[in-house]
Formats: sequence, structure tokens, C-alpha cells
Amino acid sequence: MKLDIVLRVLAKLLIPFALMFASYVQFHGDFGPGGGFQAGVIIAAAVIFYAVIYGLPSARKVVPDSIIESMIALGVLIYAGVGVAGMLLGGNFLDYFVLDHDSVHGQHRGIFWVEVGVAVTVSAVMLKIFYVFAARRRDAGEEQS
Repeated sequence: MKLDIVLRVLAKLLIPFALMFASYVQFHGDFGPGGGFQAGVIIAAAVIFYAVIYGLPSARKVVPDSIIESMIALGVLIYAGVGVAGMLLGGNFLDYFVLDHDSVHGQHRGIFWVEVGVAVTVSAVMLKIFYVFAARRRDAGEEQS
């Protein structure tokens, strides 16, 4: 794809819109269809699209493995942290009503942060799976040579 200038230019134009759409899905997921899982997959798809067009080494420079592995843990910690915060405030695990004085705001706040944790984890896991499989093919080809 290095010589296909049209695809490279289109990728530079489309990837920001894909990320913007992912943020729309994330922030409006508690009001309608969508949410953390869908936003995480869209984010991962944008990075995978970048890797297909510019190559796996370039994608690994933009989003290195260390960041992906940290994101996996961070997403789980955000999700679990919302549950633990509910318990510390006198409710049950993932009981959103105790997260604010107004139970409706607490519900909204809890759902938002749980969806953020899901989006971070899903995008990181999808990218980790892609990196492992994409590198495996390259590594297997080098061993056979």
C-alpha cells in the first residue's frame, strides 16, 4: 500500500471521522443504541485500518503494545472502580443510585463510567488480538525462509 497514494490520503481523511463517530456512539450510548462495546470496536477498526494502509510497524508506533496492555487493565479498573465506589458509598456493587445525591444523576454517571471502561477494554483487546495475529503471520514467514 506504500505506493497507493489515493488510499493513503483517503485513510488520513477517514480515520478522524471514524474516531469522531466512535466518540458519538460512546457518549450517546446511554440514550440510544450503542455504547462502550460498539465505540471500542470502532476505535479498534480505525487503528486496524491505519495498520492495513500504512503497515503494522507504523501502527505499532502510533499505538504501541505497552499502551494497549495498559489500556486493557485500565478499562477493567474503571469498570470495577465504579462498582467499588458504589459499595463504598453504601450501595451494592455497580449500584449507580448512590453515586450522586440525585439518584437519576448517579445512574447517568455510573452508566457513563462503566461504558468508558468497556470502550477502553474492548478497543485494547481487539487491537491486541489484531497485533498478535498480524505479527504471527509475519514471524511464521520469516521462520520458513
